[in-house]
Amino acid sequence: MENEASVIALEARELTKIYRMGAVEVHALRGVDVALREGELVVLLGPSGSGKSTLLNILGGLDTPTGGTVRFRGEPLTLDSERALNLYRRNHVGFVFQFYNLIPSLTARENVSLVTEIARNPMSPVEALSIVGLGDRLDHFPAQLSGGEQQRVAIARAIAKRPDLLLCDEPTGALDSKTGILVLDAILRINRDLGTTTALITHNAVIAEIANRVLYFADGRIVETRRNAVQRAPGELAW
Repeated sequence: MENEASVIALEARELTKIYRMGAVEVHALRGVDVALREGELVVLLGPSGSGKSTLLNILGGLDTPTGGTVRFRGEPLTLDSERALNLYRRNHVGFVFQFYNLIPSLTARENVSLVTEIARNPMSPVEALSIVGLGDRLDHFPAQLSGGEQQRVAIARAIAKRPDLLLCDEPTGALDSKTGILVLDAILRINRDLGTTTALITHNAVIAEIANRVLYFADGRIVETRRNAVQRAPGELAW
């Protein structure tokens, strides 16, 4: 895929985010410009506290910037309207976090159906779980699943509403490398097979090798952008 020629799915300009704690100001983002192109997989790489999660939360409509603009498919996001952000999150964005946030009393199928019941054009929970390799674990409860399987249920839940954007914040952070590779395989399959524009945060430089592009974060800024000449398969990684 030639990303330079493809359409921009999500674009942010001059994003700043200042958190005020008493008399102290913390500058989490310092004038960040970023564009995600339709169907690409971007890894945001950098140390803890560099601003990666703040950026992802703003791009996903979970947080609002102190300054700057966000445009989705050319249209500005109404950042001061909670209703507009709620509709944007519901209709266009799937989130995957480091911790799975599954409901313990519900099966894998039921956890995914929580999303499909409110989505506009969902896939079935069975289809979503099959995509992430859990078609045989539909009726298992979270306590009966490994950490990697629970994370893949969380991914299935995120993609079941067919989001345009999949935003992943340290999705392998709580997993060993073997299990993490299975989770990255699921994310890469969704990106490739469904064409879902995907951004993935990590502090693990090895994971960046699965991306089309890598954005390096430091001190609230993108300090370097690199395009991978070759996207490595997750199974080729070791960390």
